[in-house]
Amino acid sequence: MQTVRQLEALREAVAAWRQAGERIALVPTMGALHDGHMALVDAARRAANRVVVSIFVNPKQFGPNEDLAKYPRKEAADSRMLSGAGVDLLWMPPVELVYPEGFATNVSVSGVSEVLEGAHRPGHFDGVATVVAKLFGQVQPDIAFFGEKDWQQLAVIRRMTMDLDLPVEIQSVLTQRDDDGLALSSRNAYLMPEERAKAVALPRALGAAGKAIVEGGDVEAALAQARETLAAAGFEIDYVALADAATLAPVTAYSADRPLRLLAAARIGTTRLIDNIAIP
Repeated sequence: MQTVRQLEALREAVAAWRQAGERIALVPTMGALHDGHMALVDAARRAANRVVVSIFVNPKQFGPNEDLAKYPRKEAADSRMLSGAGVDLLWMPPVELVYPEGFATNVSVSGVSEVLEGAHRPGHFDGVATVVAKLFGQVQPDIAFFGEKDWQQLAVIRRMTMDLDLPVEIQSVLTQRDDDGLALSSRNAYLMPEERAKAVALPRALGAAGKAIVEGGDVEAALAQARETLAAAGFEIDYVALADAATLAPVTAYSADRPLRLLAAARIGTTRLIDNIAIP
């Protein structure tokens, strides 16, 4: 596996693959890799001849009171995992390469980015869209893989890619979970043992609410019950909401005629967790 930190070397590698007629997949990450990321890598390997994984802790998607400084960074361990998984190139650009002095461009995706996470983390999805657009321009992949745990991020990237006519196929991979159902996340490392034991209430509350919505159709009652369950487990809740799966517009009545998503964000201790499930 090549580890590349400069754009010229990246472009040389990509140009050689292109000349050989090879299909290139990109898996963007912020590092601190876990089995959820490796599921993306596995999917990428099945879909392409060459796999590029990027590791870049993007300062533009962190708010002023968020955890940029303490975000876990495990470069050596991440590199070993990716090499063992058959990744062809690890792209690790420095911040000054991604955002050089005078950088003045911002990619903003209205609508889908303004609700839920966007309302609670102003500017977050501008940072996501901007860095993903840069990564697409740098790596020039045929296909890129994103996890469904960050469902709203996935929706923003799909909208941006479509709106800007970017020649990249966007593929999603199902949320990877621990045996007890908690979604895998780099931020799980922040949980104290007692908090980790309580955190399973998040996927369980979503599962129960989803079942109640499908079987009974009373959306608000199901959401209220989920909020009560989370509060009883010690969570401070940002939102529990039912939304259109593509636009993230709020949904107040269940219908099997369109894809829906049940999404939640809540904090236990100092750790903010997000999760979501499909509503069939």
